[in-house]
Amino acid sequence: MKVYGQTVDDETRCVHYRSAKDIVAIRFACCGRYYPCHLCHEEAETHRARQWPLRERGTKAILCGACETELSIVDYLATDRCPSCSALFNERCSLHAHLYFEM
Repeated sequence: MKVYGQTVDDETRCVHYRSAKDIVAIRFACCGRYYPCHLCHEEAETHRARQWPLRERGTKAILCGACETELSIVDYLATDRCPSCSALFNERCSLHAHLYFEM
């Protein structure tokens, strides 16, 4: 799966967020491209980011950087780790959820 932006490793970490738990990429609703974070999207694209609507929470739009499993938005928001490989996700990502998903 191609992840755009300024990645620093093969697990989707980027120049903005690169802790051990920063291993998810988000497929943006506006362009369909996976980016590690909102800042990477902002720097690379000429359009504004669009949030995923509530009605599309079943869409697979989250990529685990550890095992490349795609998760639906609803499944991602309900967990703190990948259901396939058990890799921990950064719990602080919830601070930015409103940038990606209608709340």
